[in-house]
Amino acid sequence: MQALICSESSLDGELGATMLYRSNVERHAARTADEARAAARRLQPEIVLVDRDLPRAAELVKELREDALTRRLSVVALARGEFASSELGLLEAGVNAVLRLPPSGDWDDRLFRLMHVPVRREIRVPVHLELDLGFGARGERFAAVALNLSVNGMLVETSHRLQVGDDLVFALELPKATVEGTATVVRHASNAAQYGLELATVKSDGRVKLKAWVDGL
Repeated sequence: MQALICSESSLDGELGATMLYRSNVERHAARTADEARAAARRLQPEIVLVDRDLPRAAELVKELREDALTRRLSVVALARGEFASSELGLLEAGVNAVLRLPPSGDWDDRLFRLMHVPVRREIRVPVHLELDLGFGARGERFAAVALNLSVNGMLVETSHRLQVGDDLVFALELPKATVEGTATVVRHASNAAQYGLELATVKSDGRVKLKAWVDGL
């Protein structure tokens, strides 16, 4: 497995205790956005880690998502301290997640899932969404179309305006089953009407049904 780490400074000290430094992971470093883009195209790594403070970090992520050779790579932002406005730009550009330094106890589990991206199928199925306002309250219900699906997320198209970070309740209408749960908007795609959703919770055996349906397409 290969990991591309994009940062102006060495992150060996901070990342050394994570699964990225196991013997089965080959690490590559890039110090600039241009180096990172070229390396991602050449290596096709399982994961690309982009330092939030790397100059032109959001531009790099956007370019990776727009390039047919790299758009499906797992791209993660690394950040220190409290949430910064630049992270919103990275999420909108298309990172799969933001991991905060120094690494916490759940890092290896999250990295494993990010490096083993599940099968994703391109289809068109209806999905009903509601904004989750918290404390059991819900906003307006609206329709969307799921353009691709995996057990962990989906890309949806809707005329309803969403923001990165919005929490949603969803009901996905598969041909022989309805899968329900909650999701978070993690990406606003270059198409203004498309949004990437990460599935936070799925009711009952919904993930099993979703996986069986995706694998069977």
